[in-house]
Amino acid sequence: MAYKISSECINCGACEGECPVNAISEQDNKRVIDADACISCGACAAVCPVDCISEE
Repeated sequence: MAYKISSECINCGACEGECPVNAISEQDNKRVIDADACISCGACAAVCPVDCISEE
């Protein structure tokens, strides 16, 4: 099950650097996760300062 980023994202970019498969990118002033590329490791959720990343 892939992770998703909610609308509370502050676009800090902390998550993008943690993703081992580069599934996170910036789109419309927020970060988005490519569900097809996501391996559900949770590394992004662990570093999110506003806890806006969760499993779908």
